[in-house]
Formats: sequence, C-alpha cells, structure tokens
Amino acid sequence: MVVALNDVWKTYSTGKVKFDALKGIDLQFKRGEFVAVAGPSGSGKTTIMNIIGLIDTPSRGAVLIDGRETASLNRDELTRMRQEVIGFVFQSFNLLPVLTVFENVELPLLLGRKGSRSAALDKARRKERVERLLEEVGLADKRFNRPAELSGGQQQRVAIARALVNEPAIVIADEPTANLDSENGTRVLDLMKKVNAEYGATFIFSTHDKTIWEMATRIIFLHDGKIERGAATA
Repeated sequence: MVVALNDVWKTYSTGKVKFDALKGIDLQFKRGEFVAVAGPSGSGKTTIMNIIGLIDTPSRGAVLIDGRETASLNRDELTRMRQEVIGFVFQSFNLLPVLTVFENVELPLLLGRKGSRSAALDKARRKERVERLLEEVGLADKRFNRPAELSGGQQQRVAIARALVNEPAIVIADEPTANLDSENGTRVLDLMKKVNAEYGATFIFSTHDKTIWEMATRIIFLHDGKIERGAATA
C-alpha cells in the first residue's frame, strides 16, 4: 500500500467546542490507483487530503505513506517526504506569476534539500526532465510564457507537470477541474489518466465532478466524517 489510514480521527477545537471532522477512518490506496474522494461540504474530504498530503496531522490513529508511519518522522523527514513522495494539483493552479512555465515546473527541483533526489540533479538533467514533462502535457512551445498568457486549461497542465517533476508516488488533486470549462476539464482529466497509466503514480482526487467519478478506479463517499460503507465502490 502506498497510503494507509488506520482508525484516523481528526478533532478541531474552538474554545470549549470540539468537532470531529474525521471519525475512525480506515483506508488503503494501492500504487497506481485513480481514486475519487467524494461527499458534501463538511464531509471530511479536505481533512483527509490534508492528512495524506502531510499538511495536517490526525488527532489519533496511524497514517502510513510509502510504508513509513508519519508520526515517527521529524520535521525534516516530513518536508522531504512532501517534496519527494507527494505531488499536489490545486483548483486555483497556484503558479507563480513572475516565473515562466519552465521555471514554474522546475521550481520543486530547486527547492530540494541537500541529500534529496532533486538536489542531486544538475542543471542539464533538470532541463531534460522539465522539457520532457512539458512535452508530455503539450506545452513545450509555451515554456517561455508566463501564466497570465495561458488559458485556464493550459495553466492546469503546467500545474500537473510541476506536480510530477519530482516523480512522486502520490498525486493529490483538490478539485482540479473546478475552475475549468467542461472541454478543458475533460482534457486535463484525460492527461491525468494518461500520466497515471504511464508513471504509475497513485492519484487521489477530492471532487464533486462526476466526470472524475466515471474515470476513477474507486470512489470513496464520505458523510459527516465517516465512510459510507455501502457507497464505496471498487
């Protein structure tokens, strides 16, 4: 399993009021899966994505990423895991406007700490990897453009390339088609499915988009912080 959540709870406190966002979640994700996490607002989708992405920690329970229990990792090890094992695709693209397309995709490689895989890449190998990915997402001819010069669909494709540049085992996609029209949304999803097949990365989506549900190998439905057992499909 590339990801495992074992009896995971997440409790938030506001003053004297406590709220359980997740209630005993048990989930496993295999390498190469294409999984949709669905449910109404407040169901716990974002909390699960943040915990898998190591942005948040559970109140209790165990989280294993790539075979390692995250509670045992120190801050540097968690940072390295976020950089090397996990890629992120956001609905708002989150590209840096002052950088070119090439520079946005290359950025995660430049942020690698000493001793990391990305830090070991010299300039020529970084260039080769970024250009290969831009070719994959159909934007090699836009490498010197800035995000403002691209359509929404093109910006999301840049974001996908950036998420993949460190060759992660897991890609977390938070509503990746929410800001796209249906045509561009379909193109982006087709690209993600192609990348999933070619690279073997596990894709985990938080989404209301039924097109993603139709493409998913599995759908996990949440309600009030719990998995709706009868609705989860393989």
